[in-house]
Amino acid sequence: MIEKYEKAGRIAFEVLQETKQLIKPGAKLLDIADAAENKIREKGAKPAFPVNISINDAAAHFTPENDSTKIFGEKDIVKLDVGVHIDGFIGDNALTVDLSNENGKLVEASEKALDAAICAVRAGAKLGDIGAEVEAAIKGFGFKPIENLTGHSLGEYDLHAGVEIPSVGNNDPNTLSEGAVIAIEPFATNGQGRVSEAPDVEIFSLEGKPPVRMRESRRLLTYVEENYKTLPFAERWLYKDFHSKLLLHAALRELVFAGALRQYPILKESGSGLVSQAELTVVVEKDAARVLTK
Repeated sequence: MIEKYEKAGRIAFEVLQETKQLIKPGAKLLDIADAAENKIREKGAKPAFPVNISINDAAAHFTPENDSTKIFGEKDIVKLDVGVHIDGFIGDNALTVDLSNENGKLVEASEKALDAAICAVRAGAKLGDIGAEVEAAIKGFGFKPIENLTGHSLGEYDLHAGVEIPSVGNNDPNTLSEGAVIAIEPFATNGQGRVSEAPDVEIFSLEGKPPVRMRESRRLLTYVEENYKTLPFAERWLYKDFHSKLLLHAALRELVFAGALRQYPILKESGSGLVSQAELTVVVEKDAARVLTK
């Protein structure tokens, strides 16, 4: 099992570094997402979730739609979040690209917070203490951590497996267990330090299998379970096998309404502040964290 986590973590890191080089003003977001997801498959793995390319005040859950023509601007600050799985065992890594070259301190704040959190990880470490390290590192650069976004434990076909790694100090007495695999992902901002949901949704995941009326909905439900299980997927991934956009949209609406699918709205900084992100997947060992990148 740990070998599959290690391979997934290594591929996620490789794809992240390779894709970072493609992010330039004028490049299409859809081309970058497709390139990253294809790189994952070429390396013998599968995407654990749609590649997230969240820009400026968007912190997470943005992935381009099927016919998107959106391009990167010269002043964009870009969060690139790549997830990989091997038989359901996940590696989850992210970084920030500052196309303006004007937000270096903001980028560094999340990177140093990630370093501080990793240094605090060991078996028995209190979750609240790790959050305090993240908070102190980000505030040391004059920014705020996003308090309602957290790191998370990873399980088999489970991107958020129960344990949350806070980005602020608190009194949470829960501790990390040896052998746990966790994704640590601090977000720093010059805004209010919280995110809220935007109305746009392009990412979904399977929640259950309630009865639904439409035949296309039943077909879609079976398709999702067979291809993605409980991992998040993008609407744009469906178009190769569901050729009617109207029927697909209707099926998605019915499945969401019935509680079969969970939606992942885009998360934006509540004060419209710029956001940076850094993330690595680690395994908790007795006296340290081992980063799964090699």
